[in-house]
Amino acid sequence: MNDASPSAVVLLSGGLDSMVTAGIAREQGFGLVALTIDYNQRHRVELKAAAAIAEALGAERHLVLPLDLSRFGGSALTADIDVPKDGVGSDIPVTYVPARNTIFLSLCLGLAEASGARDIFIGVNALDYSGYPDCRPEFIESFEQMANLATKAGVEGDGFRIHTPLLSMTKADIAREAERLGLDAGMSWSCYDPAGDLHCGLCDSCRLRSKGYAEAGLPDPTRYAARP
Repeated sequence: MNDASPSAVVLLSGGLDSMVTAGIAREQGFGLVALTIDYNQRHRVELKAAAAIAEALGAERHLVLPLDLSRFGGSALTADIDVPKDGVGSDIPVTYVPARNTIFLSLCLGLAEASGARDIFIGVNALDYSGYPDCRPEFIESFEQMANLATKAGVEGDGFRIHTPLLSMTKADIAREAERLGLDAGMSWSCYDPAGDLHCGLCDSCRLRSKGYAEAGLPDPTRYAARP
């Protein structure tokens, strides 16, 4: 990026969706300020994936912010609750982390205002999303309105934009987009309950990822302990 390129804060979890989102932000001409939240999730491998992705995409800055949401609990990702392995259902699953995207976007907003960025990218998806309420367009629209009411930049007319390039994509669309962007999707990590350095293959996230690659007609670069 040249010095005239605007920067955008990108929420980078290390997953496929966040990787593709960051790739799209870069393609649109933004310099990447990547923010990864270490919320004491049940595994560390996605943090390593986020670091590798930030480096591969040439991020201007990559912050890993510790925030111990295990102190709150209430989710299979932050408490001693089994991760479901019996298929994707229609109810909000126990892997939902209470208010996670609200918390994470608030941190992105603070970083954006402090660093002079006015664009925030998040890889939420309203189609293949396991039923999470904080991945819906209504939530994103409401958060953007709040961001411009709650910040000095917003009330002074230098407002923020929340970009959700994957919002209406299926997982197959996202897999194809990774391919189009020339991203090494094998660097990303989606699994909720890894088996060592392998994706478990049976949690909701693994099933959605595998299904997406199958529907896209692309080879799945993911290494699974069990086939979804």
